[in-house]
Amino acid sequence: MLYLITFILIYLAIIIYLSYLGFRKTVSVSDYLLAGRQVHPVIMSLSYGSTYISTSAIIGFGGISALYGFTMSWLAFLNIFIGVWLAFVLFGKRTRKMGKALDAHTFPELLGRRYNSRFIQGFSGFVILFFMPIYTSAILIGISRFIEVYLNIPFTTALLVFLLINACYVIWGGLKGVLYTSVFQGTIMIVVMVIVGITTYISAGGMINAHRELASLTHIIPKEFIFNGHRGFVSFPEFGSPVWWSVLTTFILGVGIGVLGQPQLNVRFMTLKSDRELNRSIPFTAMYILFTTGIAFAVGVTTNLIFYKDLGLSSIEVVGGNVDKIIPLYIDRFYPQWFVAIFLVSLMAAAMSANSAQFHALGASLSRDIFEQAILKGKSVAETTIVTRIGIVFSIFATLILGLLMPEGTVAKATAFFFGLCGSTFVPSYFFGLYWKKATKAAAKTSLLTGFFSFLLWTVFFHESEAKMLGICRFIFGIDTLVGHPFHVIDPQIIALPLSSIVFVIVSFFTRPVDEDVIRKAFRHI
Repeated sequence: MLYLITFILIYLAIIIYLSYLGFRKTVSVSDYLLAGRQVHPVIMSLSYGSTYISTSAIIGFGGISALYGFTMSWLAFLNIFIGVWLAFVLFGKRTRKMGKALDAHTFPELLGRRYNSRFIQGFSGFVILFFMPIYTSAILIGISRFIEVYLNIPFTTALLVFLLINACYVIWGGLKGVLYTSVFQGTIMIVVMVIVGITTYISAGGMINAHRELASLTHIIPKEFIFNGHRGFVSFPEFGSPVWWSVLTTFILGVGIGVLGQPQLNVRFMTLKSDRELNRSIPFTAMYILFTTGIAFAVGVTTNLIFYKDLGLSSIEVVGGNVDKIIPLYIDRFYPQWFVAIFLVSLMAAAMSANSAQFHALGASLSRDIFEQAILKGKSVAETTIVTRIGIVFSIFATLILGLLMPEGTVAKATAFFFGLCGSTFVPSYFFGLYWKKATKAAAKTSLLTGFFSFLLWTVFFHESEAKMLGICRFIFGIDTLVGHPFHVIDPQIIALPLSSIVFVIVSFFTRPVDEDVIRKAFRHI
């Protein structure tokens, strides 16, 4: 406890100072929403990475890796290839230039001004305001589960206390405060995860030995997973099996592609002043993702070997089926208490860096996108930062309620849900808006609505994981899902994203382009 209190006090003191520094340097709306568009590339990369990779990756997907094995390494690959390289090169550069040309301060505002539509901006803000709390609560659950295991206190208490700590510093500092604290938090995460990765493989007898022994532990995998296509910790699931469809479409492609539509990440591109800074950010961000997700996934799988040698059980059996407790229990059981305290602080850093960016995006959506555009019909108000802070408070309460209501073991699933929803809703309009001058306002509206509603309909009536939990399909039709294998395990984004993309292209060919002056202004720096 002494170690924990000491580390947390030092950590919070630094966070408070950096938040105060961000508050002192925030003098305009641009400062509050975009950090003045003058962010250093290293700060950008660490902020992007720590916002992208949170406790949902370490706790949630680390636990999922313990269940499904090294198949999850493909997600780490997509995190780097799509979430960093493709996002920065294909989307980032044009986002920065178009955002500056259109004087956009939020991701929905970028879409709204590109298509000259207040509806697009307002609807995008609505999606963020009402659905991002699902993701923020998943991150909050991840850190709260570790606090629950380590301090042996009720999960509800851990959730409430940590949320209050997070709320205290994110409300005032604006994006500058978020960026400053994210750099510090990201540095902690890298150092701690590298230590965990090295020591885990040392405990397992080295990397080669660990992988060889994991290959022989197929017999400890729960029989229901073997029956559904699980072929071992170092093998890809059986082609076409329920496990194959679930892992590939939900956890690998769902998150790996959905990252391109993440508002809290895309707005980071608009904080840089030139393409040079963006290019310099790429290697730093890629290394950050590798040292966090890559290690977290590998450690998650290897816990099976360590738990088996110690207790004769697989990781999922040790925690009684709650995948969100695998990493917390592993760290608490096999590491000295002083390091467990440090790991808890690193999880606090992961959660706070991601949550702060999300709360900032939520507040900006309420003030800039919904209040100014949808309600006041484009009229700017002097109290933008005040309304933003009100939005942050609203999102904090929504996160708390969802965190208390969500069932156990849903951190990774909730993350995949929000990533998939954003990918299906935003990616077509975002991509075509950056590259296709003939993309029309009607196409963007239709695509947004198609992606959004088709994703939700597939979630409620077809995708077994959520449909069974929600119970709406059973209430109306008397069955859990309206379809059988393989459709009931195919992630909604795999259906909704192609559909919204096709709709966008078709409608664009039959509707009038955006006003020429808007197009000229949007593409003047591209």
